Amino acid sequence: MSPVNVPAFAYLQATTLEEACDLLAEHRSEGKVLAGGTDILVKMKHRRELPSYLVNIKGIPGLDYIEYEPGEGLRVGPLTTIESLKRSAIVRKRYAVLHQAAAYMATVAIRNRATLAGNICNGSPSAETAPALIVLGAKVRIIGPDGERIVAVEDFFTGPGGTVLEPDEIAAEIQVPEPPAGSAGVYEKHSLRRMDVAMVGVAVLVVPDVDVCGEIKIALSAVAPTPLRARKAEHVLRGLAPTKSLVAAAARAAAEESRPITDIRGSSDSRRKIVEELTAHVIRQALGAAKVGVR
Repeated sequence: MSPVNVPAFAYLQATTLEEACDLLAEHRSEGKVLAGGTDILVKMKHRRELPSYLVNIKGIPGLDYIEYEPGEGLRVGPLTTIESLKRSAIVRKRYAVLHQAAAYMATVAIRNRATLAGNICNGSPSAETAPALIVLGAKVRIIGPDGERIVAVEDFFTGPGGTVLEPDEIAAEIQVPEPPAGSAGVYEKHSLRRMDVAMVGVAVLVVPDVDVCGEIKIALSAVAPTPLRARKAEHVLRGLAPTKSLVAAAARAAAEESRPITDIRGSSDSRRKIVEELTAHVIRQALGAAKVGVR
C-alpha cells in the first residue's frame, strides 16, 4: 500500500520573507518553503521529496495582494491564492488569459489554498498558470540572502520539478506588465476532467494591427520538460492576415515543437495530435477576441 502519512519534519515559522530566506540558507537542501502546501505536502506523503525542515511563510502579513497600476501592470504577492485571482475583477477584465487559467485549475478547495507563486515554483511542466504568464510576459521577483533578481517566467523553469530558484531563495512577487492595447488572450486545456491536471495546455495572446495579426505569442504546457514558447508557430502568423491554412500551419508547427511523453494518460503521438487541434482552436478564439478575422 502506498504511504499516506507525511514524514516527520521540523516546522519553522518565519515572520518576514527575509527571515524565511535566512532559515532556508541555514538548512540549505534540507529546507523547503510552505505556503499553500498543495504540492509539497503531497510530494512528502508519496516520498518524492523529504525535507527535514518546512519554513512556513503563511503567517507573514501583507503577502496576499493583487495590485494593479494603469500603464505599469499587475503585482501579485507570494501568498495570493489561485481562487483570489479567479475572483479578481481586474484580472478578469485586463488579464483574461490568466483568469481563465486560474478558473480551470483544480477544485475550489485547492484553489483556496494553492498560490500563484507556488504553482510555478513547483516546477511542473503542466503548471496551469505558466502558459498564461508566459504569453503575458510576466516576471518573477526573487529574493535571497544575496539580494534580489528578476527572472522572466519563460526562463524560470529548468526541467521537470526544477526552477532557477536557489535553495535559499523565495519567489517574492509575480509581475505582469500591462497588456498591449487591443490585445486578447485565451487559455484552454485538454484533460480527462476539467479539474484534472492538463494533458495539454495552450495559451495564445494576439496583438492586432488593423486586420493583421501584428504580434502573437503561443505557450504550451504538459508537452515538454518545461512549459515552452512555440516560437516557430508564432512566426507562421506574425505580421500576416490570418487564413484557415495559416492557422492550421501554425498549429502543426506547435505540435512539431512539442515534446510530449507517453504515460498512463496517453501516448506521445496522441498528445501531439491534441496539441495541434487545441492550438488551432485557441488561436482562432484569440484572433476572434482581438477582432482579427480569419479568411
